[in-house]
Amino acid sequence: MRQTLKSLAAVLALSALLAPAAQARDTVLHIKLSDVLEMPDAKGKLDGDVKFYLAGAKTPKVLKELGSDTTNQKTNGVGKSDEFGCKWAILSGLIALEKKAKQNGANAVVDIVSYYKKNEVKDAETIECHAGSIVIGAALKGTYAKVAP
Repeated sequence: MRQTLKSLAAVLALSALLAPAAQARDTVLHIKLSDVLEMPDAKGKLDGDVKFYLAGAKTPKVLKELGSDTTNQKTNGVGKSDEFGCKWAILSGLIALEKKAKQNGANAVVDIVSYYKKNEVKDAETIECHAGSIVIGAALKGTYAKVAP
């Protein structure tokens, strides 16, 4: 009995040491903006009146800047692939930016960068996303603008 308790104590101690490592997973993915915009959910939730342009991507002439903003969207990663969860978090961010762009009278969000933990990452094609053991998140920073048609 004493040996069994010692073994159990050893297993519990080892579990306690390994648990934080399992929770600390932070897998970085780079998701193409075009892939997010092609999702069936995107076609139903974004109306197309506001266009999105990543920093460094070809952008129509900006006629007027109307402020900037950030969004930090998270989704439950349980039962989702990292890629799907990232696409969903990014889509949620785009939905929030679209809503605010319309409120500001903008027809585009330009110079969009990844802004996870306030770390700016510029890429003309992809958005950075972080997948943890339970939560998947993507943060975006962009400028609302009126762009030429």
